[in-house]
Amino acid sequence: MTSSETLTGGVQPRPVVAGLPRYAAGKPPAAVDGMASYKLSSNENPLPPLPAVLEAIAHQTDFNRYPDPLSSRLRAELSGFLGVPAEDIVTGAGSLGALNQLLATFAGRNDDGTPDEVVYAWRSFEAYPISVGLSGAESVRVPVTADGRHDLRAMAAAVTARTKMVLLCTPNNPTGPVLGTAETEDFIRRVPPHVVVVIDEAYQEFVRAEDVVDGIAMYRKYPNVVVLRTFSKAHGLAGLRVGYSVSNAALTQHLRVAATPFAVSQIAEKAAIVSLQNYPQVVERVQSLVDERERVTAGLRSLGWAVPDAQGNFVWLDLGDHSAGFAELAGAQALSVRAFPGEGVRVSIGEVDANTRFLQLCANYTNAPRGS
Repeated sequence: MTSSETLTGGVQPRPVVAGLPRYAAGKPPAAVDGMASYKLSSNENPLPPLPAVLEAIAHQTDFNRYPDPLSSRLRAELSGFLGVPAEDIVTGAGSLGALNQLLATFAGRNDDGTPDEVVYAWRSFEAYPISVGLSGAESVRVPVTADGRHDLRAMAAAVTARTKMVLLCTPNNPTGPVLGTAETEDFIRRVPPHVVVVIDEAYQEFVRAEDVVDGIAMYRKYPNVVVLRTFSKAHGLAGLRVGYSVSNAALTQHLRVAATPFAVSQIAEKAAIVSLQNYPQVVERVQSLVDERERVTAGLRSLGWAVPDAQGNFVWLDLGDHSAGFAELAGAQALSVRAFPGEGVRVSIGEVDANTRFLQLCANYTNAPRGS
């Protein structure tokens, strides 16, 4: 036995665990003398929650009690906000928690041992292969196009008799582009109606592109469509873990069985409700970040850099083998960015000074992204 096996008595994880990638959360920035440090590695909102939210939760004390397992008050608020029945909303610990509930319900390993298939674009959200693998299902990754977009025709062709779910990430994390309405509807029609089509809209509030697909409109039109959204990004509540799915009642009746009890705490539910009640202020804050995103992308393109259409709160640099080296240079400038070695670098839109320093770094960098 190895020393590790000796310490654990030889206990081993399920075989699937050994083959899964590790989720690499964005690292905090290193301290550099004389420089303010900025974290641009996790797509976080650099602004704190709204003052009304902070005030509402400042004196909450009922943590000796379990939260409402159905998040009834939040679902009622979302029902009015989205114009959908509260019964069609299932909350979870962030949109990832909501996704894990979907996978637990609709995709996994069958009684005969065969795995279901889940189709998604790649590169996309790095938690997808982990969550799919842990569910017992098998990932089918379809490469994104050269400009970072979903190849919907190839994804439709990848659907087989074993496919139980398709994940559409729009805007796509980490590359940035969105899906259009017509191409998404065409895709949904190509997919068998028993396949669950998940439209992951974690960054929906940041989108300014025209004719972008509206997941809620698709859910209303197609009974196999599920929408994922979150309070982590636009609302600045990443640390409180509040997300949700919206789906037809025929799906939610099964989804509630697999939903994690008490996933959304009392303080998280109240914060989300108050943030929704003050949504015009959320919109103002999001617009300030969109303005910064436009400044950053314009600055990069003025340097001659090719940057995919950025519709989230981040930009993608297709740096290939130079990705890790670029991240090291950013670290020396007290900026943490998210490198995907051999592929590219995702840089979140942060504080104005952070974004300016990032542009200065790029102006002095000699290995421009591929496609420039």
